[in-house]
Amino acid sequence: MKTVLITGANKGIGFETAKQLLTQGYFVYLGSRNENNGKEAEAQLKAAGLVNVALIKLDVTDINSINKAKALLENELPALDILINNAGIPGDQPQNISTCEMTNLREIFETNYFGVIQTTQQFLPLLRKAEAPSIINVSSEVGSLTMHTTPGRNTNWDNYHAYGSSKTALNTFTVMLANELSGTNFRVNSVTPGYTATDLNNFQGVKTVEQGAKAIVSLVNQPPPGTTGKFFKEDGEIPW
Repeated sequence: MKTVLITGANKGIGFETAKQLLTQGYFVYLGSRNENNGKEAEAQLKAAGLVNVALIKLDVTDINSINKAKALLENELPALDILINNAGIPGDQPQNISTCEMTNLREIFETNYFGVIQTTQQFLPLLRKAEAPSIINVSSEVGSLTMHTTPGRNTNWDNYHAYGSSKTALNTFTVMLANELSGTNFRVNSVTPGYTATDLNNFQGVKTVEQGAKAIVSLVNQPPPGTTGKFFKEDGEIPW
């Protein structure tokens, strides 16, 4: 049974991704910064008959929390097959880059960029032990520089400059890590769920969480050797 660790999995797209993967036979570790919220999510899944799930307390902004989670999994698993870096925050809006408060920008990057990197770094040794390890970074179209510079761009994105910048940086991390691990059995990719209705956007998204999670689940199920160093949405690749 393949094992998956999903950060920020107690709600929203992370929770739905866990649910869909559980129905497909994976064992899923629910990473949750808040232990009580994580326990509620775990109980909800088990009540639905999805028993191959376990809570793991994990705050991606806290290296001590990450190390404790790593030690726990190292004691339980011979290898970790898939890491889904899903935890993220939107920050306060509006956040036009010309006026965005630096405290807001730094807080967003702490979770969406630095948090992903330090979580990935700590779990790489356990991932290396898997036959076909995969790292999936949950990004956003708002991080696509090509889409920002295309005529007719979505001007509503101007309210999300700081968030979008963090996702652009995340995409850069994806490319650099994929390049560093080229020639190995690793796959490292970014994926966007699309504009999905979650508390991240006050449930204003046009897609359901069931629809948003499909892009992530599809990438998890990509047969080896698969693709690495790419940016995907539900219906295929999108530009950086």
